Amino acid sequence: MAKKAVKKKSAKTQPSDFSKYIKWFWISFAAIIFLSILPFLLASWGLLGEMPTFEQLENPKNNLATEIISSDDKTLGKFYYNDNRTPVGYDELPKVLVDALVATEDIRYYDHAGIDVRGTIRAFAFLGSRGGASTISQQLARQLFVGVRSRNKFEAITQKIKEWVIAIRLERQYTKEEIIAMYFNIYDFGNNGDGIRSASNIYFNKEPKELDLKESAMLVGMFKNSSLYNPRRNPVGTKNRRNVVLSQMEKYEFIDETIKDSLQKTELDLDYTPQSHREGIATYFRAYLDKFMKDWIKNNPKPNGEKYNLYNDGLKIYTTIDSRMQKYAEDAVQRHMPKLQAEFDHQNTPDRNKTAPFLELDSKEIDKLMKTSMRRSERWRVLKNQGKGDKEIEASFNEPVQMSIFAWKDGQASEIDTIMKPIDSMRYYKSFLQPGMMSMDPQTGHVKAWVGGMNYRHFQYDHVKQGKRQVGSTFKPFVYATAIDQLHLSPCDTLPRQQITIEAEKYGNPEPWTTKNSDGSYDGFLTLKAALANSVNTITARLMDKVGPQPVIDLARRLGVESEIPPVPAISLGTPDLSVYEMVAAYATFANKGVYNKPVMVTRIEDKNGTVLYQFTPESRDVLSDEVAYTTVNLMQGVVESGSGRRLVHNWAGKQAVYKEIVTGYPYELTNPIAGKTGTTQNQSDGWFMGMVPNLVTGVWVGAEDRAAHFKSLTYGQGASMALPIWALYMKACYADSELNVSKEAFEKPSELSIEVDCDKLKKESNDEKDPLDEIEEVFDF
Repeated sequence: MAKKAVKKKSAKTQPSDFSKYIKWFWISFAAIIFLSILPFLLASWGLLGEMPTFEQLENPKNNLATEIISSDDKTLGKFYYNDNRTPVGYDELPKVLVDALVATEDIRYYDHAGIDVRGTIRAFAFLGSRGGASTISQQLARQLFVGVRSRNKFEAITQKIKEWVIAIRLERQYTKEEIIAMYFNIYDFGNNGDGIRSASNIYFNKEPKELDLKESAMLVGMFKNSSLYNPRRNPVGTKNRRNVVLSQMEKYEFIDETIKDSLQKTELDLDYTPQSHREGIATYFRAYLDKFMKDWIKNNPKPNGEKYNLYNDGLKIYTTIDSRMQKYAEDAVQRHMPKLQAEFDHQNTPDRNKTAPFLELDSKEIDKLMKTSMRRSERWRVLKNQGKGDKEIEASFNEPVQMSIFAWKDGQASEIDTIMKPIDSMRYYKSFLQPGMMSMDPQTGHVKAWVGGMNYRHFQYDHVKQGKRQVGSTFKPFVYATAIDQLHLSPCDTLPRQQITIEAEKYGNPEPWTTKNSDGSYDGFLTLKAALANSVNTITARLMDKVGPQPVIDLARRLGVESEIPPVPAISLGTPDLSVYEMVAAYATFANKGVYNKPVMVTRIEDKNGTVLYQFTPESRDVLSDEVAYTTVNLMQGVVESGSGRRLVHNWAGKQAVYKEIVTGYPYELTNPIAGKTGTTQNQSDGWFMGMVPNLVTGVWVGAEDRAAHFKSLTYGQGASMALPIWALYMKACYADSELNVSKEAFEKPSELSIEVDCDKLKKESNDEKDPLDEIEEVFDF
């Protein structure tokens, strides 16, 4: 009986013992689940570190570069500190780029909600040896909110948990397409390639939508490590990584094996186009725009009172610059300047000029000039701010240092690494001739091209708006226009060439003023058209005597000239210092039937959301009647038809070899109506050419930094040799591009024209058909 009782007791306790195990199993299971969920809960509550708010998820904080956009919708450049980023939408990404990303980074991207469970299990099971499990959403979460993976294991695990939570939230907040676009926009591809748009522009000189398959594969390959797979520093490794991406695309049937094999054999084929403040297109214009924007920002705060940040608020600046015309202008400068510089250097070898690059200066004057330049230099400013004394700073200019200097090499701009004294480098740079060029639509005031120098990296002084130089004979049309306006003169009217003296104090001149003609000829009479065509000084002086300096200055003011012009007769020959910017705007008034349009460089400014913050308002005014403007233009057409600008339209067979040597790109053989004026200042220090067609006015200046550095003679030192070739090369390129619609038509004649402009019926002057270089041919022995 006792044994039976024991058995019964055992039988009763067995189910009870089994239920304990079941209970502990479920408790353990629940604990595991809870402990598994707990880190995610803690992370979502922010107890494992700060988590992004809903608002931050809705509007992730990115530093967005300010983008400068041309009138033909191309990116000219950007303003940024560290992030050269301009976002693009998903619809601007080519399919091959998205396919490459999905095949390489997250093949189940469209099947999960932020976490790839299969990939995660595989990663845990094989400890990551068969690939990681980070989804595109997780990688975006790390880029936006988590940051670089910590080396501390606990912190790394915490970061991973936060990535999972944020990835799930991102998937709820955005569509799959939006996440992909954000991922491409956030990544740093190196070499200032922040985001896919900058990267595609920098590495391939393309917009993202223009990328082909192998270019897309290279960029996607860089997601693994853009520092390691940098195509400039490690082209072999980058190519191998690109080929891995192509293999992944073939593996998942985005491309076939034939395409993969053929593309894997190709090189990277970069078209490296760096983007920095000192490189790229329109650098001098961008420097001007930087100042323009800072002034605008100062006076236009945000609605909340804060100031816009030019470098990270993602503004868009829409400009009037046409990227094609800007390129043609820069190309023209790059073609002409090395050739002109080579001749200048030839004339300034030690055996030809012991004071090179200066003329008419003795050693004491040169020392004074160099000391003045030294004290105005950036090096002096920096050392002075460091608290160094004048003697110590001067001594530093005579200590050799390592530097990179600018040079023309085989007709191309280049850099030379050398060791040189700073004072010697200053004199070296003073030997370079500099250009300034601006092109503008006279009917709208829109500036289409702006070239302030030949290399912004080494020469940052802008010769379009900042620099002002004597304008020489390009000032004469202002005198002629004043005389036509006041005296109703005709281009066919004649005046004597003989010298004229304006007595002392008549127009503020302290002494009697008499001018000379460059050819020394004072016999006979000339029409006004022939006189302007050949820059006859005595006839310009005669007109100045008739109208006086002040009316000419008043006209220049109405034409947009703001620089100081002294009211003396000598201004008629171009003694005032004016900028290319002022001269182009003034000449544009003649081409625009007497209506002045203030130059426009910026049409509107938008914030990153496309809200218009600024819209330009045209500023125009009537300056001259259309009759006077047309007559002045007609006078300047004579310069091209039979004067100092004649080489634009003619091809002198007998002298072609000479002209090709002197004038870059000759013969030009332009056949359309052109109005223009050359200008050459005293001692050939400045060469100018102002040229116009009905819908485009372009001005070019060439000269050295110091007026004492110049050509010895007019052969190369005149405006027709220094500046005109740049204008001609630029215009030929513009005409070759039919999309630009640069006019070849005649200037429109006023419906009521009371001034006689057709001089064909009159006896032509004996030198009408004479080549302007004939007069100096004997002196300079071509």
